Amino acid sequence: MKLESDWTDGDGVAHSAGESVDVDAATLAVLQAEGIVSEQSGDGKDGTDWAGPTGTTTSWAGPTSTTP
Repeated sequence: MKLESDWTDGDGVAHSAGESVDVDAATLAVLQAEGIVSEQSGDGKDGTDWAGPTGTTTSWAGPTSTTP
């Protein structure tokens, strides 16, 4: 999840707003309730849809593509 504001985790590690962090479901619920993270649209970690080999957003030149 992407942080909307600064947050210090349970181990005392400070994380800045805009940083992406991986947390468990319970921690995520607390962060959402406190407004520290927000829901993201899309399926990607950065809030965007993944334009993979079958994506329609962009052409994907994957490892087996003949297009440079």
